[in-house]
Amino acid sequence: MSALLPRPAVSLRRYEATRASEVHDFHQIVLGMDGSMEMAVDGNGARIDCGGAWIIPAGACHAYWADGDNRQLVLDLPATSIAVPERFFERARAIAIDPTMTRLVADVARHVHIGDARASERFAWQAAAHLCGALMHDSRDAALDAALDALRGLDFARIDRWLRLHLSEPLRIADLAAHCGFGMRRFHQLFNEAFGETPHRYLHRLRLDTSLTLLADPRITLTDIALDVGFADQSAFTHAFTRRFGIAPGQWRASASTTPRAH
Repeated sequence: MSALLPRPAVSLRRYEATRASEVHDFHQIVLGMDGSMEMAVDGNGARIDCGGAWIIPAGACHAYWADGDNRQLVLDLPATSIAVPERFFERARAIAIDPTMTRLVADVARHVHIGDARASERFAWQAAAHLCGALMHDSRDAALDAALDALRGLDFARIDRWLRLHLSEPLRIADLAAHCGFGMRRFHQLFNEAFGETPHRYLHRLRLDTSLTLLADPRITLTDIALDVGFADQSAFTHAFTRRFGIAPGQWRASASTTPRAH
């Protein structure tokens, strides 16, 4: 098993025809690009190409191989590093992704080189937050129906979209619960089970994830970013950002790579 990963990483990989296997202490998303590759977990296998992805939970032993030339974008995600519901990684599975997501994958890949062990730390954070956000919006396809059924009616993609649309507003759990058709107490229980944390803690990470993509646009001031993602002022935003990422947002912006944007 590989060493514990401290932060997200993004890389381009080619898989060989020889069958290999591994297990690691972080979640992984393999996004198809050029050619195709096969993966199997617990005897369940599927081939992915540019229209698909593999979701691999931490601790899942998975085998992989490929016939012919191929290139895949791989996200390595420590648990709770990026705002993604815990149950999204409840089981390994192959999923379909839509053309918008496929274009975003290609945009990110243009900033990463084959053979790099890991893209720059700041770029990896930005790319992971951006790709996972897009994946949440793209998670209504039929391949996820079984996983959504397991949530007993709590649709985490719908919740994630609602939170992103209301980032600049104070969180009113009663409004979100009503939006999902639940009473507040029951909703809070289901949210904790599905997301692995409280709504307020999840929203806090989501706000900071979103700020990473906004910081890539030099036209947006730090004050505007702070207000857009729901902080009372730039000082509160700077404090929260620095506590999480170990660097102030202004310093991050000065040295960060440009985050690719979806078309």
